[in-house]
Amino acid sequence: MRRIEQRGQAITVELDGDPVPAFDGEPVALSLLAAGETVFARSIKYHRPRGPYCFAAACSHCLMRVDGVPNIYTCRIPARAGMRLERQNAYPSVKVDVFQSIDWLFPRGLDHHAMFAGVPVAEQVMAKVARHLAGLGLLPDKPAPDRMPCETLRVKVAVAGGGASGSSAAARLAAQGVPFLLLERDPFLGGRRFSAPDLPRDQVRLRTPVIGLYEDDAGWYLAAVSAADASEPRLLKVYAERFLLAVGGHPPTLPFENNELPGVFSGRAATSMLRRHGLLIAEEPALVGRGPELAELQRLLESHGAKIAAVVDVDGDAKDLKAHGRNKVNGLSFARRGRRKKVDCDAILVSVPISPSFELARQGGARVSWSPPHRTFVVEAAADGRTHAAFPLYVSGELTAPHAPEESAKSGELAADAIAREARP
Repeated sequence: MRRIEQRGQAITVELDGDPVPAFDGEPVALSLLAAGETVFARSIKYHRPRGPYCFAAACSHCLMRVDGVPNIYTCRIPARAGMRLERQNAYPSVKVDVFQSIDWLFPRGLDHHAMFAGVPVAEQVMAKVARHLAGLGLLPDKPAPDRMPCETLRVKVAVAGGGASGSSAAARLAAQGVPFLLLERDPFLGGRRFSAPDLPRDQVRLRTPVIGLYEDDAGWYLAAVSAADASEPRLLKVYAERFLLAVGGHPPTLPFENNELPGVFSGRAATSMLRRHGLLIAEEPALVGRGPELAELQRLLESHGAKIAAVVDVDGDAKDLKAHGRNKVNGLSFARRGRRKKVDCDAILVSVPISPSFELARQGGARVSWSPPHRTFVVEAAADGRTHAAFPLYVSGELTAPHAPEESAKSGELAADAIAREARP
């Protein structure tokens, strides 16, 4: 991996007591990858090596202890000078973990529930061992701070998600004079467009992930965690007359052997690291997946000097994929036309259509159904984004189907226009 461009102020963070160079504000997981650190943790049961995959807080492979607090998504937290990072779920260290012997001792899997079942003393000992080995990390160094009081807001339109769709919808609402509040979990707007329209600052909350859509006696509201000040997060309740959900989705993976090895990344993660942060994640990656984003990813990487080891379209005749490597990917093999082929590579990038994050819409009563053409669950909605919920709930962007950024932006504008027409007195 190689930094194409250095962005921000150079700082130093600490990983297991050792200094690591970084740039202020970039995801600290990216800082570690750029420094050559690929193993971030060990899996819970078999203690296999783990490294970041999605860069969207949709997997658990990048969890670390950060400044004494366990289980932090390092792909989402910005690097800052003096930050203390500790790898967890291993003994004595992630690189030399004695518990990885479990994987060797039980090559066909281990069911600790059934082990020694019916043998009184041994059964009790096994249950106690399982309880001690279960879970992630250790308790924090110090008690959590007192909870901040909940903040309650009432707005005309609440928009969840500030990617291509949500930010375009908000711009359209602003242009038509419709008051709104946009909530976005990232510290920036625009998502995959890597640019965003100018929006009124007092109508945008960054670093504010939405965690639920609920109803109480006062009506429907979005529950969010307002974390602009990371040291004092607070619950935010946003009541609105109309809601627009534009939260996109998360990158799924493909089922192939060793697909959890460090060095396997989602294609969108690789794209974001390169375009937003200037890090080329691999010099000779193998690309696997399906759909138009696979070819787009290849063009992007090659334009920055990467040499593609192989492009494997799983909708074609490639079968039985397998990642090779012990603690990091060093190869990919697959069968094609009856012959098995293996290529050397320094990463495997998985590019498949997004899996919509439909949970919020479902909480609000929207219908969710399986879409055979897209091979995923999507939110059912009219052309303007109106769902079947009992209150004005709209969706846009990739909640209804995988979209290119321009398509997502257009769907956000259509939903905003429909909301504006409804909101007029």
